[in-house]
Amino acid sequence: MRQPRLNAIRGSLPKSLFWDLLTFEKLMAPQVIHLIYWSGLGFIALIAFGIIGSAIGVAIREEMLMGILLAVSVLIGGALVITVLVLLWRAFCELYVALFRLSDDLHAIRQATVAEAAARATEDPAGHEPS
Repeated sequence: MRQPRLNAIRGSLPKSLFWDLLTFEKLMAPQVIHLIYWSGLGFIALIAFGIIGSAIGVAIREEMLMGILLAVSVLIGGALVITVLVLLWRAFCELYVALFRLSDDLHAIRQATVAEAAARATEDPAGHEPS
């Protein structure tokens, strides 16, 4: 995690937010992925309503037993497709969230390594091992 800047402490939040957007110091994608996830679920729900409507339309149009069996098979197949879509969409979004968290963890490890190297350099500037 990065150290808070003096400007952010003094209360100039809009300047800090603007600077973060320009410099990529803080990644905005994890928050955006939540919006994309819910938008995708809404789109999948529209597809589900379309499948239900098509199954009802087939059942109404075909008055015989064959039409009703076809409508039931469309409904069952559509439910399976929607279930797979929801699971794949969830996995896809979780992958992106995991990648961004991995990036944050690597950034923290790099800062800890730099801090440790700086501490070692101040202890023994010549780099010699103690005897």
